[in-house]
Order: sequence, then C-alpha cells, then structure tokens
Amino acid sequence: MAIQFCVPPALRSALPVRRRLASVAAGLCVALALAGCASLAPRDALPEQLADSASLGLSGPVRLWGDVAGEKANAIVRTAVTQMRQDLAANGRRSKPAANYLAISGGGEDGAFGAGLLVGWSERGTRPDFDLVTGVSAGALIAPFAFLGRARDAELSQVFTHIKQRDILKMNIVEGLLGGPALADSAPLASLLEFYIDDEFLRDIARERDKGRILLIGTTNLDAQRPVLWDMGLIAKSRDPRAPALFRRVLLASASIPGVFPPVRIQVEADGRSYDEIHVDGGVTQQVFLAPAAFAFRDMDRLLGRAVTRRLYVIRNGKVTPEWDAIDEKVLPVAQRSILTLTKNQSIGDIYRIYLMTRRDNIDFNLATIPASFTDKAPEPFDQQYMQKLYQVGYELGRKGYPWAKEPPGLTARREASR
Repeated sequence: MAIQFCVPPALRSALPVRRRLASVAAGLCVALALAGCASLAPRDALPEQLADSASLGLSGPVRLWGDVAGEKANAIVRTAVTQMRQDLAANGRRSKPAANYLAISGGGEDGAFGAGLLVGWSERGTRPDFDLVTGVSAGALIAPFAFLGRARDAELSQVFTHIKQRDILKMNIVEGLLGGPALADSAPLASLLEFYIDDEFLRDIARERDKGRILLIGTTNLDAQRPVLWDMGLIAKSRDPRAPALFRRVLLASASIPGVFPPVRIQVEADGRSYDEIHVDGGVTQQVFLAPAAFAFRDMDRLLGRAVTRRLYVIRNGKVTPEWDAIDEKVLPVAQRSILTLTKNQSIGDIYRIYLMTRRDNIDFNLATIPASFTDKAPEPFDQQYMQKLYQVGYELGRKGYPWAKEPPGLTARREASR
C-alpha cells in the first residue's frame, strides 16, 4: 500500500500531484529531527537469539521466514507435501494434475486495477480456482477475496470502488512529527478489515485450506529486516480465540507503510516469556512474491510421485514502464521521485526473481501490469473517482481476455540486443 505525505499548503506548490509514499521520506527527516518529543508505550522486544523459536501459541506452522535457504527450504517442501496429502486425504480428494498460482503485488489505490482485473476475469468465465494465492500490502487486501473466488467478487469490487481516504486512514501529522509512531492512524483500515473479515469469511478460508489450497500474506519483521510469510488458512482454522484478531492484524501489518501507518505489534512466546515483534508493509522486503526463492516446486513432484502442470499469474498493481515527469530541483519532489523510482525498480527485480523460479521449476509464467496508456493521476491518496476509473480499466481487460506477458519487462529486448 502507498500513501502521499500531506504537506502544508505553502509547500504544496513544490510538490507535483503524485499518489505514492515517496514524499513520506522527506517528512520522516523532520520526524527524526524532532524524535523524542512524544512518548510511546515501551516494548518488550523479542531478543535476536529467540527469533527462530518464537511461537504464536497456535497449533501448526502458521508462518515462516520468506528468505529461508538450503536445508530449511527443503524441509518446507517436505512439510508442504505432507500437509497437502493429509488435507486431501481427510476430504477424500487426490492431488490435481494441474495447479494455478496467483501472486498480487502492493500498490495502494492502484490495487483497484488488480481487483477489477480479477472480477472481469470472472465475468469472462475463464478465471481458475487458485491453489496458491500470495499477497503483499494492497495485494494482501485483495488476496483473501481472490482466494475465495467469484463468490466474493462483489465485496472485492466494493472495497476498491466505494472506499474513500477517510475509510483507510486518519491523518495525525503533528503527533507523528513529534516522535509518535506514524503520520496517520490506521484505525479506519482496521475497522474496515473487521467489517469484511468476519466469522463467516474466516470459516470459508478455513474450508478452502482443508482442500489443500494455501493463502500466504507477506509482512516485514522490522527488527529482523526479514520477510515473513503467513499461512492464513491455518490461522483461520485455529480454534484459538486469538486467531481472528491475528488474521486481521497480519493483513493490517502487510498494508502498514513505515512512518505513515503505525507498525503492528504481534505478541509471541519464546523461552517461557511473552514478547512482541513489530511488523510493517510486506512491500518493504518484497513487492510481490511466490514463495521463498529456495523453495523448489519441482521437488514436490518427486515427493508426490507425479508431475504437476503449474501456471503462475502475477498481478503487478502498478506500471513497469518509465513515466516522464519534469521534477523541481527541491528536496521534497526529489525525495518523492527517487522513492517512486526505487519502488518501481524493486518491483521489477522481484518479478525477475519470480520468473527465474518459474524457469527453474517449469512453471508457466504470466504477468499483468497497469497499461502505459492509463495516464490518470490520483489528486489525493485513495481518491474514489481515480480508483473507480482504474478498476474499470482492469475489469474491461479481464473481461475481454487480458494479454498476459510471458516474460518480465525488457527481457525480450535485452535478449535480442545480445544476439
């Protein structure tokens, strides 16, 4: 998710109208200078040596590091296959010969594109049920609805066409600049999640997890500087009374831009004591993901004893093409533009990483991005008219049959240039 830092009227002329978190950096410079003027509740931070052993107190491995490697990744493959067999056997099912995966990126109000694309794809009648759905930031807000399929399309559409800025955040700039946790309060977003992610919604997620389908949401553990992947189906299946709140807090954390929204504290247990971790936007470490890079889907085939045809669909809620904008040589617009550029290129790098995984494991790669022909700019974060227009662009592309790219941006041109 992304947000534009709200500046006083006197500074607005120095900022071109943009729609991302970029100018947050400039505001945070001021916040750092003033830090210490406001107090926060003390943390009982988890010690580094206990990071791998911390538990949520729920049954089952409900999360894993998103950057595991080596033998740990192999252990995850074996565990995933064992879980799949158990889930399928418990429901009298066999593993399917084909599997469809969906990975949804962040993008703030640009998430309207992915929402529209998925609903239009449903209307076309060719959208598959996804065996694995992953989401980060705005993509984390889309992913649970996409995971449940067409039955939840009306709600998905509503979220990205009816909400306004006040439904997502409440600005709290003064407190933030005086050393508070953030420049905005995410309580409105938390209330929105509580409204949509009710008991029935969680039962539906749990039911699909019983079929062997997996919903993964990415957050960033800020203490560890590492991505964390959460198995939301296992959380939904838990009978622990804390599970529904944890489910919603993970979604909130994944969408919490550092400095803009407060980090989300998640209570854990380790070595007989209670500690807390702080989690923020999953896009800080991964703009979009499929699985840990070391996780080998091809190894699952050997353990299953059969070959599975796999297809991956990646929805990048943003553009991957350069966007020209003459920038004033002033601190705020320069900082804003630089972070915009950094985020865009990070997302392209993540797409390349995923593409290499699909080549290694023989997975059919498909990529959707906001078309360069869409040139509207949001006058403010989460502008309703902007989101409605972008949603309609995605919807029409999905309904007519999106022309999925088979390679990451620029790869064909690079290959032809090297010949």
